[in-house]
Amino acid sequence: MQFNYIALTKDGRRENGTVDAPNKAAAGHLLKEQGFLPTHIEERRGNNVVDFLKKISTISLNEKIGVVENLGIMLKAGIPISRSLQILVKQTKNLKLKNVLTQVYADVQAGKGLSDAMAAHPQVFSNIFVSMVKVGDMSGNLEKSLEYLSIQLHREADLKSKVKGAMIYPSVIICAMIVIGVLMSIFVLPKLTSIFKDFDTQLPLITRIVIGFADFASANAFMTLFSMVLFIAAIVGVYSTYEGKKYFHLLFLHFFVINTIVKKVNLARFSRILSSLLKSGIPVVQALEVASDSMGNIPYRELTAETAKDVRLGKTLADSLGKDESLFPPLVVQMLQVGEESGTVEDILEQLAVHYEEDVDNTLRNLSSVIEPLLLLFIGGVVGVLAMALISPIYNISESIG
Repeated sequence: MQFNYIALTKDGRRENGTVDAPNKAAAGHLLKEQGFLPTHIEERRGNNVVDFLKKISTISLNEKIGVVENLGIMLKAGIPISRSLQILVKQTKNLKLKNVLTQVYADVQAGKGLSDAMAAHPQVFSNIFVSMVKVGDMSGNLEKSLEYLSIQLHREADLKSKVKGAMIYPSVIICAMIVIGVLMSIFVLPKLTSIFKDFDTQLPLITRIVIGFADFASANAFMTLFSMVLFIAAIVGVYSTYEGKKYFHLLFLHFFVINTIVKKVNLARFSRILSSLLKSGIPVVQALEVASDSMGNIPYRELTAETAKDVRLGKTLADSLGKDESLFPPLVVQMLQVGEESGTVEDILEQLAVHYEEDVDNTLRNLSSVIEPLLLLFIGGVVGVLAMALISPIYNISESIG
């Protein structure tokens, strides 16, 4: 929220302006912190454009990394948390993030811990974020916790960037093929197939199928396009539900080509998150619960949550994760077993994270050499079927004329 204020400076000058704060009391507190004596504060009537931009703006992972790194640097330099947050608010350009940081600053000024103030904004600060800050607050070593968090977020951003980059090419090709196929069915194929209808001859089955599809698509162009949009909307709707998302995640884990990548990405994420949490001093059960919430794939999330319950009851981490070899292969389980026996679970997890991150990097680098032949085969197959459907009737017509 924004408040208009009138205040006196230390030398008695009158000054007015605006200040961001969650409420009127916090606005007055902020002004006093800046050396002003407020004489009048009132809520500023919303600027529709600014409010709209705040609502639609998103906070990227890189912006969160910037908050963590800048906060860590200022704390290492001996600047108090409240002053560090105030500086962050001033230098942040993203309106949504600026508003959140303003509320965090106000809560800290009111006596809340930094982790508690961040926990009030779960859409911005995830469980792993809050948990690591909380451990830093409790241990008095917040800078170190922020350092671990920064490493974790950097690795996560790097992994996401590589996966997205590898998926762009095949996604664009497949979408373009679908759009071109639909447009050809509506506007191009009917003109080509209409030639064959004038001849009294038996057409091949594949040609009749293509003609039937083209006639339907052409006669019901609007319905075809609407059905396409409806199909996409249905998939999005199903994916938005927990059961639907779980079904798709299971499909990804068993789908040719991408299943290996999905498993490696989730293993790298699990290992990195759990390693960072344990190094920050979070107990293993709580670390597993936080890691579970942070896992993107639902089967991995559910097994990690079950593991937290099993470990709480006295089972070892390796035994519990080893229940499903399709998610956690024997290599991971055996290394964790060695780590538990030697008391070096954090180091073993970090080694696993590095191993799978490098493995994902190599796999994604070679992904195009695997996907390109498959796409070419698929495109060639579609073109071959269309060519056969359009060329074979010509021979039949030639024979009938002869």
